[in-house]
Order: sequence, then structure tokens, then C-alpha cells
Amino acid sequence: MEWYEALALLLGSIVFLMAIGMPVALAFLAANILGAWIFMGGERGVTQLLNNGLGALTKYALMPIPLFLLMGEIFFHTGLGGRMFSAIDKLLGRLPGRLSYVTVLGGTAFSTLSGSSMGSTALLGSLMVPEMNRRGYKSYMSIGPILGTGGLAIIIPPSALAVLLATLAQIDVAALLIAGVIPGLILAFFYIGTIWLQTRLDPAAAPAYDVEPMSLAYRVKLLMTEVVPMVGVMVVIIILMIKGFVTPSEAAAFGALGVLILAAIFRCLSWEAIKKSVIGALKVTLMAYLIVFGSATFSQLLAFSGASRGLVNWAIAFELAPLAMLTVMFAVLLLLGMFMEQISIMLLTVPIFFPLAQTLGFDPIWFGLIMLLSLEISFTTPPFGLLLFVMKGVAPPGTTMREIYTSAFPFIFCSILLVVLLIAFPGLALFLPSL
Repeated sequence: MEWYEALALLLGSIVFLMAIGMPVALAFLAANILGAWIFMGGERGVTQLLNNGLGALTKYALMPIPLFLLMGEIFFHTGLGGRMFSAIDKLLGRLPGRLSYVTVLGGTAFSTLSGSSMGSTALLGSLMVPEMNRRGYKSYMSIGPILGTGGLAIIIPPSALAVLLATLAQIDVAALLIAGVIPGLILAFFYIGTIWLQTRLDPAAAPAYDVEPMSLAYRVKLLMTEVVPMVGVMVVIIILMIKGFVTPSEAAAFGALGVLILAAIFRCLSWEAIKKSVIGALKVTLMAYLIVFGSATFSQLLAFSGASRGLVNWAIAFELAPLAMLTVMFAVLLLLGMFMEQISIMLLTVPIFFPLAQTLGFDPIWFGLIMLLSLEISFTTPPFGLLLFVMKGVAPPGTTMREIYTSAFPFIFCSILLVVLLIAFPGLALFLPSL
């Protein structure tokens, strides 16, 4: 069987099974068993493939995923996240568009910990948009920042999705996490600048309203008790990883322990919150592990059938410049993001794109960061980006898709500008890992 026939069989069976409603992880598993039966010698090949897949689940690099997820679930269910949102809101005072800034700052913290852009968008959309509309904010000032927070959440550590991508691509987990720090800060600056510019161009977009005056002493107290401890947990684990004192798995454990201690100190830790947090983290972890299993076996099948080698050789035969090939891969990710969820896209593309990137001479950490940003941009790309429809589902009645599209564009532009900067100056991503 030719390589393109093998590739068409494997990808086609996966797409068909997902199209008829089978869960992603199970679709990959079924297609992999079919492929192993055809390419690896029947029952013996299936047994070997399953053994190899189980071996992929024993990797130490997977440990941060459940711990980061548990950290985020505790942060949400104990109410620590709500306290931080409220404190940031009060500290910003009469700043024009302050609720938009609160959404970016607080939403980034929550969605980074939760590891789910869709969950974060649903929560913030139902929580913040009605309040901002009640205070007279125009739709693009309320919806846009929420759609933008995912771009920050996916690259600023701790990011469960970054850990999963690094594991699937078999690259250094800690290096990919740390690589997102500087680009993440730049993207946050772009978002804040976008909101500031919008309020300058149209002051009526975010009307000012009276707030209760606070003394400097109270502001300092609010900052030190409600914001610094929450943000401090994330800052500490990032510093520990950068300095090399801990591995990503140990950093994730310290992070989860830190949030537990904070919840106990603030007297908001309960058995009910712990129960909900563990169940929530367990559900996502099981899905992630099934996905790792499916990806590991899928990569082996692509290699065994000759599909991955044939595809790479075919792509190279066009003699496109590396930048042109990167643009093609970026466009493919944007297209897939209109119809599929991020993890599903990673399953399909990582086994193909990373060998191609390596052949083109791209640094794997730098390329991983570009891919993460591409996935997040694709999630908010009109007309079919999935986050756009999540926002439509939770936005107040009367919100049109046109309003959601126009709200997303400035923040999409910010993310694309960051990608251009990373291509022009790869050191923005590689400086911290090089330390």
C-alpha cells in the first residue's frame, strides 16, 4: 500500500468515526486497532500496538496534567477565584473600562489554571458580560476581552494544554512551559493596550460610574490579601522551574498544595469543594490520558505504514521555503480549529507537523509555542471558531454573531502580531529555556 493510501485510510477512518458521533479518544483507538490489524500483522500487531500505547501512559512527564487541573479546580470551587476577581475590580477604581481589564487579568489567571478555554469562556461569558452590559459597556468591550483570555491562558504556565502538547510531541515539558512566559507578558500588554485604545477612541464604550472611595491602606491590604497570594502561587512555581529547582511535576504538586493551603487560610476549604475539585480534575485527566494513548499508537502506525515519512518527503519535494511551509501549517491549524476541539487537532497534526518541522530545521520548543498560539487563534476565527459559538450560547439574549465576530477581531490581531514577533525574534521564546 502506498503511503498516501495508508494516510487516507487512517485519517479517513478517524474523521468518519468522529462524524458519526463517536468520542474523539475512542475514534482514535478504533482507527488505530484497524490500522494495526492491516499494517502490523493482524492480532499480533494489535497486541503489540496496545502494549506500546500503555507504555506511553507511564511517562513521568504526564504527572503535571492532573495536578495542574486539580490546582485550577480548587481555585474555582473554593471561591478563591471569585475573591481575586472582586479585589482586582475594586483596586482599579474609576479606570475607564476597568471591568474589561478585570476580565483580562482575572480571566487569564482562571483559564490558565483550568486549562480549558471553552470552560473559561463559558464561565466568564455568563458571569461578566451581563454585569458589563448592565453598566452600559458596549458588546465589543465585554465580549472581546473574554475571547482574548484564551490566548494568554494557553501559553502562560501552568498550562495543562502545553504539558499535553509537549508530551505528545516528545519535547521538554519544562522548556515549553517556561518559553511561554515572555510571549505571554507581551500578549497581555497587547490586550491591555487594545482596551486602552478602544476606551480612548470611544469613551462611551465603557461609561465611568461612581465607586466607593478607598484609603491607600485599604488598597494595600486588599492587594496583599486577595491578589498577591493567588498570583504568588503561579509566580513561585514558574520561578522554581526557571531556576531548575523543581521539575514540572514537582512544580504542579507544589502549586496544588499551595492553593489548598490558601483555601484553608481563607477558611473556604470544605469537603464539598474538595470532592467537586477531585471529580472535575479526574474527568479531564482520564480524557487526556485516553488521548495520549491514542496519539502514541497513531504516531507509531504512521511511522510503521510509511505514511509519515512519505508525507514529509512529499512536502519537502515542493522545495518551499521554511517560512512558506510554516505558513501552510498555520493555515491548516486555523482551518481545523473552525470545526474541531484543540486536543483533537493536536492528535491529528502533532505526529505529522513535528517531524516536518524538525526536517525544516525549526527549534521544537519554538515551534511548539507557535502551534499553541495557532490553536488558540483558530478557536476564535470567524465564521466557525468554536469559542464564538460558546460565547453565543452564554451571552445575553439579543447578542448577534456579527457582534461577537467584530469583538474578536482586535484580539485575534494581537495574537497574530505575537506570532509574527516570534517568527522575527525567536529569542523571545527561547531566552528563558536557554537559562
